[in-house]
This record gives sequence, structure tokens and C-alpha cells, in this order.
Amino acid sequence: MPQHDQLHRYLFENFAVRGELVTVSETLQQILENHDYPQPVKNVLAELLVATSLLTATLKFDGDITVQLQGDGPMNLAVINGNNNQQMRGVARVQGEIPENADLKTLVGNGYVVITITPSEGERYQGVVGLEGDTLAACLEDYFMRSEQLPTRLFIRTGDVDGKPAAGGMLLQVMPAQNAQQDDFDHLATLTETIKNRRTADLTGKRSVVAFVSRRRGDGLRSAGCGVQMHLLA
Repeated sequence: MPQHDQLHRYLFENFAVRGELVTVSETLQQILENHDYPQPVKNVLAELLVATSLLTATLKFDGDITVQLQGDGPMNLAVINGNNNQQMRGVARVQGEIPENADLKTLVGNGYVVITITPSEGERYQGVVGLEGDTLAACLEDYFMRSEQLPTRLFIRTGDVDGKPAAGGMLLQVMPAQNAQQDDFDHLATLTETIKNRRTADLTGKRSVVAFVSRRRGDGLRSAGCGVQMHLLA
């Protein structure tokens, strides 16, 4: 299985805050390899892949999930479909010229994020969030506040590892039914925000993101389960 595509769950021992950490490289390369997407579109697909993996782990369901961006911009559709086994696939649709440094709103235009969860058993659920934030992470944070009423922060970075596309992300969330202090949550989020792009995307070095946050905060982390590897859904 891909070495660089992994998901880890962890808890801050002294705080009612949980986290998810994901890195993607090989699966992302497989999604991109047969398409000549402009770089801004590649970046969005990378962010969507990271976000979908984090959502799958956080929402804890058996079944399929689809996270898609839709709008009236030159990239009018970008979608990642996955499942609870971290099998992923994705595609984007481009219908106009893409500026070299296009941001999310320039790409999508007037649009929204659609999150569709289809459990193996039970009813299908769909959530829609307007593209009001400047980033995909900001839009998904809004989704969590509306749907679960839980303070949540997402950090998504894109870049490359050994000259190949890679991305990484972290999710911090107050645990349900816990008396977490907002100051503690905000402090952990602030420390996570200082992590540079490459450190988030590449965990093959000696200083992983989790170790970085742990040292900066001065409090231990413990694993909340074994790491999960990701691969392409055919």
C-alpha cells in the first residue's frame, strides 16, 4: 500500500480535543496522472482529497462519501468520492481559462460545497454549504458548526515530495459531551497553523507534525487507533 498515504487519529491527553492527520501522495498522483489540469485545479483536487479523508475518519460511518465543489466559474465542478476504507477517486471539470494564480473563488465562482454521505445501512444525508469562506477548509469548518455544533479547525496544505504532488492536513475538534476549554482549543489550533506546507505534506522525515505540535504545546499525545492507509478506488 502507498507509503505516503496514511491517516492517523490522535488525542491530546490533557484536553478534550481529538485530531486527525492525513498525508496523501500516491493516491493523489493516480487521480491526476491522466488529466492535464492547470496547477490551481490540481491544488483544489489535492485539498478535496485531504478533506474527504479527514471527514471520513471524523464522521465515523460505513459507506460512501462525496465532497464536491460546484459553481459557475471556469472550474465548475471538482469532486472526490471515497468510502470508510479510505478508497478514493476524483475528477474536475474545466470549462474556461484558468488564471495561473487563481484562488478558490476565482475557480468556482458563485458556488457551494456539497457533502453527501451514503451509509451502508440507513438513510442518505446531504449537507450544502455556501462558498463563503476564502478556502475549502474555512467552508468545511462552517459545515461542522452548522451540522454538529462542534468547534472544528482544518488545516490543509499542498506541495510536493521528491518532485511529486503531495498534500497533507490536520483536523482538530472538541470532543462531543466534553467540557473543553475554548482557550485550550484555540491555542492548539494556533500552534497547528504555524506548520509550514512541506512539513504537513511530508511526514517521512524525523520531525512529524504530531511531534511538532506536541513539543510546542508541552503536552503528550496518544494514539486513538492504528494508522490507516489510503489507495485509489478503481
